Amino acid sequence: MNPSASGWIKKYGHLLQTSDARLYNNHTELYTVLLKNGFIYGIHLGVPDFVVQENAFTEDEVAKVNLLTALYFSYCFETGKNDFPEFVELVFQYYTALEVGKISFLNKILSGKKTEAQLEKLLDSRIYLNGNVFNRAFGNSLTNSLLYVDVLIFREYLRGRQNLIEHAQLLEYIAVNIAYQALNSKETNKSDVKLMQLLAASLTYVDLKDANFQGSYQELIQQNFSPIEKDYLLDLACLTVWEDGNLEGTESEFIYDIGNILNKGKADIKVALQNVVAFFEAHRDSIPYLKDINLAAKFYDGMTKNVGKLILRNSKRLKKELSESKELVQLLAKSTTHDLTAQERKKIQAQLLDIFKTIPSLAIFMLPGGAVLLPIFIKLIPKLLPSAFDDNRVSEN
Repeated sequence: MNPSASGWIKKYGHLLQTSDARLYNNHTELYTVLLKNGFIYGIHLGVPDFVVQENAFTEDEVAKVNLLTALYFSYCFETGKNDFPEFVELVFQYYTALEVGKISFLNKILSGKKTEAQLEKLLDSRIYLNGNVFNRAFGNSLTNSLLYVDVLIFREYLRGRQNLIEHAQLLEYIAVNIAYQALNSKETNKSDVKLMQLLAASLTYVDLKDANFQGSYQELIQQNFSPIEKDYLLDLACLTVWEDGNLEGTESEFIYDIGNILNKGKADIKVALQNVVAFFEAHRDSIPYLKDINLAAKFYDGMTKNVGKLILRNSKRLKKELSESKELVQLLAKSTTHDLTAQERKKIQAQLLDIFKTIPSLAIFMLPGGAVLLPIFIKLIPKLLPSAFDDNRVSEN
């Protein structure tokens, strides 16, 4: 499955129907898996077992797959159905009812397309918060720290809640306030500001400048939150205090205080802390926003991932085009062991741009500034691997 190509939602539904993998029985089981995958923490590292990855997924793609998974199984648990086409229609109606995304964007996707294709574009709008490939290279996909709010509000939508947008606004408002209070509970406040910036950038439903909720955040927490919403708020608080790898006495006191406000027992609070500690110990090296590297290195690393994905996803077409240009292949091979002359580099650039013109997915290299990416492309070409021409093709048989 290729979550960055059209047809991936249909392929996802096909995998659900044909998979022998064990799925989820209830909200608690689903939540536990999403916690271990990092989705609850806004850190997108793993997908369900039944999702076949022909190529490694990017953080954006992992986030999309887990968001769809959480929405689908929430639909199953709340309605008692597993009708995937009905789910697609329903979740699309849900997002349009909430007016997620700009009106101009919704107008573009509401006409003349199948609902699956419309929903793919809408989920892209939820994940790709900063829009262009250069911004994504700096890790902005990780500003999806509050995506699970979509799932919680979808459950309320399925239950027929009337004041849906107001509840979404309140839940986001409380989530961010808890995170702020967690940061203020620290005796030292260094890298923690990174997480707060990510949370603030993740807001969809509420504008903090215009928020006018009556009462303290402690009082507002008492207002009609479900047990699973309270679980999420507690896990978010634990994430905020532990992301620097250290739990100070004041932070521990804060967590137990907020846990009491959420009507959680000491055992539940202890488990929530243990979960976040275990997650960070297992995945600290895989969490980009915790890595303190300079912007140039971060940009290069991000673009290497993006260009590598483009190469893998177009490998068959690229192999065919390259096989018809012996001189280009010879120069690319030479570039792996020797420095090329200025004339040779110009030849490579000219011939590669001719190839890019024939492959729409590689049009990025034709854009202004696209030549900056050519050295990355040339470096990755020797690692070219075979892949299916259409990763999302579903047999009609």
